[in-house]
Amino acid sequence: MKIEVLGSGCPACQKLEQNAKKAVEELGLKNVKVEHVYDVNEMMERGITFSPAIMVEGEIKAEGRIPSVEEIKKWLK
Repeated sequence: MKIEVLGSGCPACQKLEQNAKKAVEELGLKNVKVEHVYDVNEMMERGITFSPAIMVEGEIKAEGRIPSVEEIKKWLK
């Protein structure tokens, strides 16, 4: 499974990345990769209009906000 955090690296983007990693850790998932996409052009190509954003397996789950660890865990179950 692949989780992508999309954003410039701002504090909100960093917090979202931390939340995603914590959700993976709390669920004990071993085959999950969390990546951070910083390229604005790539974000636009994927249809992201607000950052931070998070995608799970290529599907946009949230943008323009920081989902909680619990919310991310629900997406991963």
